[in-house]
Amino acid sequence: MKKLIAIDLDGTTLNQDSKITDKTAKTLRRAVEDGHSVVIATGRPYRMSKNFYQELQLTTPMINFNGALVHLPGKVWAGEEETSFNRKIVFDLMAEKKNLKLDFIAAENRETFFIDDLNFFDQHFFSSDFATDENLLTVNTLRTNPTSVLLRSQPENVGSVSEELKQQFGQEVEVNTWGGPNPILEVVAKGIQKAHGLKRVIDNFNLKSEDIIAFGDEHNDVDMLKFAGWGVAMANGTDQVKSVANDITEKTNTEDGMADYLTKYLDL
Repeated sequence: MKKLIAIDLDGTTLNQDSKITDKTAKTLRRAVEDGHSVVIATGRPYRMSKNFYQELQLTTPMINFNGALVHLPGKVWAGEEETSFNRKIVFDLMAEKKNLKLDFIAAENRETFFIDDLNFFDQHFFSSDFATDENLLTVNTLRTNPTSVLLRSQPENVGSVSEELKQQFGQEVEVNTWGGPNPILEVVAKGIQKAHGLKRVIDNFNLKSEDIIAFGDEHNDVDMLKFAGWGVAMANGTDQVKSVANDITEKTNTEDGMADYLTKYLDL
């Protein structure tokens, strides 16, 4: 039976250096050659993940911003969907930045990003060579509703900030933590998560959720692993994600755990 392999990036497909190892790339390419499909489902924006899509030579739809953007990179696709939320929430967050102990607030969509403090601009993080005043997040520059908002706090504050945001804005948005080394919170529209994006993909390809095998390691992968016919948590995953998984990899993301599991599962 041919599978749709849904893969998270940080902490799952990527190693500790945020790279795809040769072994993982070869395993995924072999799965595609065998007739399976590989779909990236990530919290990252497209500009911070398109290099991995290209590296794996994928031609499938891609899920970015935890499901707020579902698209076929570089192509016009009838199934495309981008979901935004009210920019007023961004301005409320800016007003409460100190109380919430946030380092920076960044609002973005597929094309661009705005950050409220250019001192925190990081070329690697924003996948951009430079930021100008046009990228400065203000009431005047953010003229459209954002697809996603990224908030950085100190690692020890992330949990409490997340709870505070859910209490204040939980009726309108979802709050997720990023996997990987960055203490980042991501805010997207209410009801949006990776499973929502995957449902959109399978509806367009007449597949069923039973056809999906999904891999993840973090809070934002829980719904995806529950939705998939076979959900696999990484050995380095959180207790929460492991509790909903059908299985757990023997090895971590730093040891090609996903590639190892897929090789046995699909008999590659």
